[in-house]
Amino acid sequence: MSIVSNYTSEEANVALTRQRRNATISSLIIAVLVIVMIGLIMALIFLPSFFLQSPTIVTYSSNSPEDDKLTQKEMSPKIQRKPSAPSSSMAKVIASTSPSTTSIPVPEVNVPDPSVDFGSGDDFGEGWGSGGGGGGGGGTSFFGQKSNAERIAYVIDYSASMKGGREQLMRKELGNSLKKLPNGAQYQMIFFAGPAWVGGFQVNMQKGNKEATVKGPKGHSFDWKCGGSAHDWDTKGNKQVPEWKTASDAELDKSQKTVQDTKLVWGTIWEPALEMALSMDPQPQVIYFMTDGSAGKDSGDTARKIGAKAKSKGIIINTVALMQPKAHDPMEDLAKRTGGSFTIVEKGGKVKKVR
Repeated sequence: MSIVSNYTSEEANVALTRQRRNATISSLIIAVLVIVMIGLIMALIFLPSFFLQSPTIVTYSSNSPEDDKLTQKEMSPKIQRKPSAPSSSMAKVIASTSPSTTSIPVPEVNVPDPSVDFGSGDDFGEGWGSGGGGGGGGGTSFFGQKSNAERIAYVIDYSASMKGGREQLMRKELGNSLKKLPNGAQYQMIFFAGPAWVGGFQVNMQKGNKEATVKGPKGHSFDWKCGGSAHDWDTKGNKQVPEWKTASDAELDKSQKTVQDTKLVWGTIWEPALEMALSMDPQPQVIYFMTDGSAGKDSGDTARKIGAKAKSKGIIINTVALMQPKAHDPMEDLAKRTGGSFTIVEKGGKVKKVR
């Protein structure tokens, strides 16, 4: 029994020793593996920071472009003469510089029947003044109505009823307006009575003022015929289409002579002359329309028709009633429809701006 016990005890010790050795080796291997894994993890975390380099960012700065400087065409200012004080006043007009809902009374004036010999206009009297427009600044003006437009058409009454003070006042004011035009501006003068014609052309009346021929300097001619009254004129055949003049010292001198030398003609009708102005190419920006007489019962229709056409084209029509109260309503309507101004010139040359 003792021999077996000793043998068993020795085997157990050997097995225990071997087991301890194996456990120690396993522990060492596991410890080494854990250390290696920890090292690898640490290397994955920290090693990239030693090799990665931040890229260098290169920027370029160019010179900032200079802002384009816009040049604005300026017209040299000129001084305009103010109208002289009136000697008397026969038409009472409410002057206003802004639109108003208040109606403007039309004066009742007892006037004699118009003379057939002198066209169709009525008269305030025979007096006149300087007729100069007020105010300074660039551009031009006509009876105080200022404009800086680059294309201006003058539609001016040269009917026989302008004889006397009206004629002299008109010629002087039109001449002053032309003088104020800056060089390079485009302009044209369209005169009317019964016929209508471009300034510089000559009108020959025939057969008791029932027919007329408009002749130009280059042999061009245009025929007109009267249908019965001073307000019933129309062309026969081709219609005259005005061409623009360019303002220069020489051209303006010619126009000044035309203004003074053109003779008055019988009749008064608005529409053909205004249609001529609207037909220009390129179209005018502003039209100065002046008359001393109404165009008869058709004045209101003409104002509505021409006003609608001008508005559709964006053309402003400034109107001037020269000593003529009967032309008040249609001329104010024409100006209002186109966004223009309306002025009455009274006896003595006093200018009253109604609109």
